[in-house]
Amino acid sequence: MSEYVVGIDMGSTSTKLLVATPEGRQVLVASRPSPWTNLDHGRAEMPADRAIAVVRDLAAEADLRLDAGYRVIALAVSGMAEAGVLLDAEGTALAPIMAWFDPRGAAEIMATPAAFREEFLGRTGLPVGPLASIAKLLHLQAGGIALAGTTFLNVPEYVVHALGGPRVAEYSLVSRTGLIDQDDSTPWAAALDVLGVDESLLGRRVSAGEAVGSLTDPEMPAGFRGAALTVAGHDHLVSAVAVGATHTGQLYDSMGTAEALVRVLDDTLSFAARERLAHAGINCVRHVIPGKYVLLAGTKSGLLMRRVLQLLGITDATGRAVIDAAALALPVDGALADGGLEVSGARNDDGVLKIVAQSDGLSPAELFAASLRHGNDMLAECMAVMDREVAPPTSTVLTGGWSTMASVVRSRSALLPEVTVSTHDEGTAYGAALFAAFAVSSESFDDVAKTFLASSLVADGSSLLTTERS
Repeated sequence: MSEYVVGIDMGSTSTKLLVATPEGRQVLVASRPSPWTNLDHGRAEMPADRAIAVVRDLAAEADLRLDAGYRVIALAVSGMAEAGVLLDAEGTALAPIMAWFDPRGAAEIMATPAAFREEFLGRTGLPVGPLASIAKLLHLQAGGIALAGTTFLNVPEYVVHALGGPRVAEYSLVSRTGLIDQDDSTPWAAALDVLGVDESLLGRRVSAGEAVGSLTDPEMPAGFRGAALTVAGHDHLVSAVAVGATHTGQLYDSMGTAEALVRVLDDTLSFAARERLAHAGINCVRHVIPGKYVLLAGTKSGLLMRRVLQLLGITDATGRAVIDAAALALPVDGALADGGLEVSGARNDDGVLKIVAQSDGLSPAELFAASLRHGNDMLAECMAVMDREVAPPTSTVLTGGWSTMASVVRSRSALLPEVTVSTHDEGTAYGAALFAAFAVSSESFDDVAKTFLASSLVADGSSLLTTERS
């Protein structure tokens, strides 16, 4: 009987299920678009039952593709932070999942007491704004949903619960709710008071890779049932682990819908440092690696780049290849006069694509190149702030869907130090499988991670490609 581990990535754009051997050899990947309903004013949501339905569909596909008599021994779920499900005592979802980039909650969190907002940055390591989950909880409360007696689960935590696990709160995910004191990773009483709830709003705190029960969902294939369940944690951090970007001195740039810069810390920073960073939109929160912390700077450059391509009528791989080649043929700074074509909106507190054209000679390639330059400008701002608090990085691992485009790699290599590109197609799902393997292993996390990284390199000897700075 073949035994496997499974990693699931509940991503903003798509949901992926990856099957691997316990030693890290990838067997198959199945994928479906994440089932968002797009609304006006940048809002997006999905019913909780649609999220778990996608997981069941992917498992059914994997079941058909795997050998007869297989057994999944462990399953881990990673994915987006900030988005989550509010459950009542009976387990009913009280509202749809709001996407992490959904602006709802902005007004409500700005209406909280000034003293609370002043302490929020240094206490939680997060900016005050609609991204932290507390803002969306305040929005639901303002809409008439009573929070007393409910439990908030981030999307990966909810999937684990729906598959048969308990209600738990994994440290890297719950760190991004705005409900946790980063000094000791415990619930922050002032935040709970603002919501009018107690600690039961959050599940029991667990580490990524900690086994939390068994898969009992009767709608999952028989080969999956009985698997150990675990929450792998925040997607950007999980994918960083998958490619070995786990040490201080390394910078990890994950380019998906969000572009995330990750710096590993051996401990949390001081209240004052967290406050300074949060004022600049940079988070200081828990890592998925036990006992570690991270600086996490995010932009919405991937979201803006996607919308630029949509404006250009580019929706498939062929179209992306054509625009990639055309942008690569231009100078990094484009061929227009300064200010002739500008793109903006990639700040993490923005996300609204704005295009200013003050020149002739415009082209689709110039527009895409302008979006790349804007993304670099936003990253440079983030890097400068982080470098004032910790030593600058000496190397970079670039990954994510956008890193498959040569023009994107060239652009980021002009800014970031010693860039290598990870060509692993599904870093987050593969990293989740790593945490699944750890959940049922007697080895240390470092040993399991080394085994997976070695398996990945053997499977694709070019999985880390060094690029030259332009």
